[in-house]
Amino acid sequence: MANRPPAWLPAAKAQEGLLTRRQLRRLGLDHHYVDTQLDAGRWQESSSTVLATTTGHLTRTQLMWAGTLHAGPVSALGGLTALERHGLDRWHRDEITVLVAKSHNLEPIEGVRFVETRRPIQLLTAPKPLATWRVEPAALLWAGYEPVTRSAYGLLSACVQQGLTTPYRLDSWITRMRPLRRAKPFRRLLGDLAEGTQSLAERDVLTMCDSFGLPRPFRQTRRTDSAGRVRFTDAEWRLADGRVVVLEIDGGFHMVVEHWSADIERHRQLVAAGVIVVRCTAIEVREHPERIVRDLLALGVLESSA
Repeated sequence: MANRPPAWLPAAKAQEGLLTRRQLRRLGLDHHYVDTQLDAGRWQESSSTVLATTTGHLTRTQLMWAGTLHAGPVSALGGLTALERHGLDRWHRDEITVLVAKSHNLEPIEGVRFVETRRPIQLLTAPKPLATWRVEPAALLWAGYEPVTRSAYGLLSACVQQGLTTPYRLDSWITRMRPLRRAKPFRRLLGDLAEGTQSLAERDVLTMCDSFGLPRPFRQTRRTDSAGRVRFTDAEWRLADGRVVVLEIDGGFHMVVEHWSADIERHRQLVAAGVIVVRCTAIEVREHPERIVRDLLALGVLESSA
């Protein structure tokens, strides 16, 4: 007769190979059984309460499980870690954030930060096997306490831009999470995002136009380039004489060689299709908008029909 799989295997598979001592006791496996596995080098301790049924360094997902299992049932991944689980790109942080109830003293785990909160953790947790806060409360709470205001705005913009949520859902969650730091400026930002602003840099373009008396541009306009491919422009003005001036904004990730090369090709093919393309960086829009305005005025943007 074939050997039966161990009783702990289904639970371990569901939790990336991790188990708590309490779970093992419920399965009728005492500390002698655990000690045998540890002494044989088949298992390892992740903390005083969590065991890994694998050897070697824990994967990132295993470390997330270790943090939430160690913290207990009233805990969940939060902040940028929760958003990473929901698919947020380009906001990675090595440290894993686990939200726990206030006055919840825990033994530390290397690579995991336990953050106390009075918020109702379980009510804000998404229906996932690994306890994870929903997109909106995770993003808003992180943004509310992020020291750098621009980073806070950038995160909310990224969540919308990458399709994790919408300005309307975030706005409704601001009400549900009262009191929330920066609630009023967040609502102003969400208003801009709802009107079609896809990123913080695009919002800066609107601020630049309002500050210097330029007409607001059309945003995310669908265009076909000289190669027949569909492109979406960051900002464009349609001049009275029929010309089109496009402002393309390069963010930090455009410095990566692959993105930089693709942007040059995009620029060339838009120009070949008869569009005037002006390029700038997101930093320039924010810190030296007068330089961009000078060039746009020279091209006749003040006479735009936008």
